[in-house]
Amino acid sequence: MANCLVLGANGFLGSHLVDSLISQNHFVRAFDKYVDDKTRFTPSNNIELFPGEFLNESDLAKSLENIDYVFHLVSTTTPISSEDNPLVEIDTNIRYSVELFSKCVEKRVKKVIFASSGGSIYGNASLDKINEDILPEPISPYAIGKLTVEKFLSYFRAKYGLESVVYRISNPYGSRQSLNARQGVIPIFLNQVINDEPITIYGDGSMVRDYIYVSDVVKMISRSFIEAKSPIYNLGSGVGVSVNEIVESIYSVVGQTTKLNHVATPSTFVQKNVLDVTRFVDEFGIVAEMSIYDGIKATWEYYLETKDV
Repeated sequence: MANCLVLGANGFLGSHLVDSLISQNHFVRAFDKYVDDKTRFTPSNNIELFPGEFLNESDLAKSLENIDYVFHLVSTTTPISSEDNPLVEIDTNIRYSVELFSKCVEKRVKKVIFASSGGSIYGNASLDKINEDILPEPISPYAIGKLTVEKFLSYFRAKYGLESVVYRISNPYGSRQSLNARQGVIPIFLNQVINDEPITIYGDGSMVRDYIYVSDVVKMISRSFIEAKSPIYNLGSGVGVSVNEIVESIYSVVGQTTKLNHVATPSTFVQKNVLDVTRFVDEFGIVAEMSIYDGIKATWEYYLETKDV
């Protein structure tokens, strides 16, 4: 049993990770703002709620007491919002990640686990599948910020011996992901269909991404973080799916269609991104199991049941 701190514990990915860590018999200190006093993870005696602000050094220091493993899932930006003001990426995500790592050294934390972006960090790589040895060439402020945090983890490992593992996650989706957020093609499209609004597609819909259902992601993380040998792993399905295929799956699941609104593709968007997950699969034998159709169906059924939009 390990003492774990999850930063961003009440978010989409964080709440699922809390559930998964608890199922592995770990203790979890769940750090988040809890602005509406509603917890999205399943209650447990092994969870300690820790209301806090990531951009507050005192909160970060207090949350690290008697913690072995720190899961850094917090991001103050999205790929879209960081385009609007790149300085926010520097002033918040990068600066306070460095503050966090410094305090982890002071508190003798065993390992930091960082959720990076496999969906954007590599830029316009030309390979059919992208492995971890490819030099990242991020072309958006959001992705540049993620890579910068990764590099600071390398610095803290070299200078202070702070162990870390980076998971470059493709495009996670699934239950508990807000339909009203500005991030994630699948929830955005589902929301547009629900409201009978045109689906906005960048370009001709041929853009290809690697999508992974949230339960697959957190299973991979919770079962590997302690024994992980490599500093970096790609986490994805390893399967490329076009935007047009996503739309067709949504239409099939929901049972209705809507108009399509094609707009120009932003210059910082990547045309194709499919991750090579061989390193992780070879080491741990864990693969993504949910198909894109079944994942969209499960996501849709969750929203119908909970009305959590």
